[in-house]
Amino acid sequence: MSPTIEKRKVVLLTPDRWPALVDLFGDGGPCSRCWCMYWRIGAEYRKRSAVENQSAFHKIVEQGPPPGLIAFQGDLAVGWCQLTRHEDLPWLKNNSRFRAPDGSQVWSISCFYIRKGYRRQGVTAALIEAAIKRAKTAGAQRLEAYPLDAERTPSASGTGYASTFARLGFVEIARPTPPRPIMRYELAK
Repeated sequence: MSPTIEKRKVVLLTPDRWPALVDLFGDGGPCSRCWCMYWRIGAEYRKRSAVENQSAFHKIVEQGPPPGLIAFQGDLAVGWCQLTRHEDLPWLKNNSRFRAPDGSQVWSISCFYIRKGYRRQGVTAALIEAAIKRAKTAGAQRLEAYPLDAERTPSASGTGYASTFARLGFVEIARPTPPRPIMRYELAK
């Protein structure tokens, strides 16, 4: 039986929803190692144990504000999207390849994880649409993402694909590397 859109909801990752994220990331998948620390500390996350990364991210969730969105299908967490102010991601902020080319203040969608069995069913698009609403509600003027361009790389992407963002109204503003554009959504329209 295929999941239905009608039962899907996207909410902020608050401390009470932490167990759902732990269940979503699981014990052996790629997210269980990173725990969304890459965009905060860069490759240093690889030098730390999965437990250390999980603990560090748990502290971020506990301290607030919510660092992203979690999608549910009924009671099951099926997707995750890290959504924060650009300056809350120190590695991203200090990386010249991903610095806002015009120096503007932005919010960032930096990564996704979709549960196996729920991929290619619109979960990423639902998370992006919810991220647009959340950033706008929070007073952001611009929202950026750093997806892969599937036409230029065969790699799988934890950052989403440029085509999905383009379909939802994001435009490419820079391309620091051939397969990875910086895409922006103007919220103050």
